[in-house]
Amino acid sequence: MSWQPPRDLIGYAGRPPDPKWPDQARLALNLVLNYEEGSEASIGDGEAQSETALTEAGGVDQGMRGRDLGAESMFEYGSRVGFWRILRIFRERNLPMTVFGCALALERNPPAAQAIRDAGFDVCCHGWRWIKHYLLSEAEERDHISRAIASLSRTVGERPYGWYCRYAPSVNTRRLLVEAGGFLYDSDAYNDELPYWTVVQGKPHLILPYTLTNNDTKFVRAGMTTADEFFAFCRDAFDVLYREGKSAPKMMSVGLHMRLIGHPGRAAGLERFLDHVARHDGVWVTRRIDIARHWIATHPFTGNTSEQLI
Repeated sequence: MSWQPPRDLIGYAGRPPDPKWPDQARLALNLVLNYEEGSEASIGDGEAQSETALTEAGGVDQGMRGRDLGAESMFEYGSRVGFWRILRIFRERNLPMTVFGCALALERNPPAAQAIRDAGFDVCCHGWRWIKHYLLSEAEERDHISRAIASLSRTVGERPYGWYCRYAPSVNTRRLLVEAGGFLYDSDAYNDELPYWTVVQGKPHLILPYTLTNNDTKFVRAGMTTADEFFAFCRDAFDVLYREGKSAPKMMSVGLHMRLIGHPGRAAGLERFLDHVARHDGVWVTRRIDIARHWIATHPFTGNTSEQLI
């Protein structure tokens, strides 16, 4: 039976809890690198045409049907070049990040998987492949979740504790994650600036909302064209949350894609943003798994959340 959660338009009702971030931080900042290259739709993996989303040609219908070598090459740039540039930027600043990793993509790039493992980045599962989960049958989705867990356990040396679908989950996703067991949270929500609990099949389940707002997808979806625009947008979001954090600390996510922000003309904006953050005290730059574990320890489930019926 499909999971049909009720909508919650109220949330914390303007009275969010004090997250009690470590060292009394005003803001928990999590930077997410989406690793998708090699798991997208392709002729070789059984689809009817190549994926073009979130590339320089993303959103442009060029009438291509079948194999699009240009699109494939743009994806390859992300794993061949963009990943290593972003890794360098974070290593130079000794900063952690979370990788939203598609399992098949990491299987196809062992050096990158090893670099992620060596750096100590946490990997939140971004699916077995970078596809639309809401188009999968329940049986197909259950199989994808199982395969992804096993795959990431091999490639990065640890099973995933978080989950995030491409764009949107299916009506079955959250229930299947709870059924599979072992997941501490999922990020298939965009509705808050703090984690929150829900109940699935009688079990508490933590949600760490993500963002498509502080996200480099704006380079191909919203007319953002320069590194300065990316920097200014993320800087302004950070500054507002930092000011608010004096009395009401929050969580900020920033979404990155190797084939987008990994280009030098865009990576400059990421560097400027990270250096801006570094000039502020009281910021907890951290991994997503650490936020989840902190919330579980500091704000354990109390049973006050209305059960979402399955």
